[in-house]
Amino acid sequence: MDNIEDLFRLDGRTAVVVGAGSGIGAAVAGGLAAFGAAVVCADADLAAAESTASRLGGATTRWLDLLDPASIEDAAAATGAPDVLVTTPSVNVRKAVVDYTDDELDRVVDLNIKGTFRLCRAFGRLMAGAGRGSMIGFASIRAQTTEPGQGAYAATKAATVMLFKTLAAELGPRGVRANTIAPGVVETPLTAPIQASPEWYAAYADKTILRRWAQPSEMVGAVVYLASDASSYVTGTTLFVDGGWTAADGRFDPPT
Repeated sequence: MDNIEDLFRLDGRTAVVVGAGSGIGAAVAGGLAAFGAAVVCADADLAAAESTASRLGGATTRWLDLLDPASIEDAAAATGAPDVLVTTPSVNVRKAVVDYTDDELDRVVDLNIKGTFRLCRAFGRLMAGAGRGSMIGFASIRAQTTEPGQGAYAATKAATVMLFKTLAAELGPRGVRANTIAPGVVETPLTAPIQASPEWYAAYADKTILRRWAQPSEMVGAVVYLASDASSYVTGTTLFVDGGWTAADGRFDPPT
């Protein structure tokens, strides 16, 4: 290739971003559009998706609720096989395992696992049929390291990693790559309760090597990489974008 920058370009490709209405999804939609992709902003909140699309110019929108199986199938039928599929939505109920109710467990599992599974099933069929594509799921540092109150969420994020590894194994021979991104602490609506507590917020910042939280825009580079030909030989893996959270203890700085 004459120009190495072309490896990252997405001109002529379609990207479906689920959860594009806010947070990481909105940032990712903007990043993919900036690199030339025709972006479909999909969200359970259609007004939020439309707001994101209006800022991009040329992007389209689609109502897609991961808790509504019919909406997933309808969206897949309407959009056809995208070159890139990114899914970001998830929910967390912070509570000890022994205190969890079945309704709370269902809430976390239904969105984080069942919804993601159904989405990948519907779009994976189309992408495999087209013989191309990159599927990108958002896991979390909680797929690898946990803390009290994270039982259900951590379990679903570990399951997300294994789901995408399996997609890579099953669809790779048909031209489709599948990978996950594992963010650390990111300032999004999901983490609003933590951000509202100065002590809690500072403790999480100090746990990272970089001593700060991430912004949603800092997830964009990883997504563009995994969506593009720059990662053409990358599949079945997890890219940690966590400020070093999983690399170091972070609890105490010993004398050196």
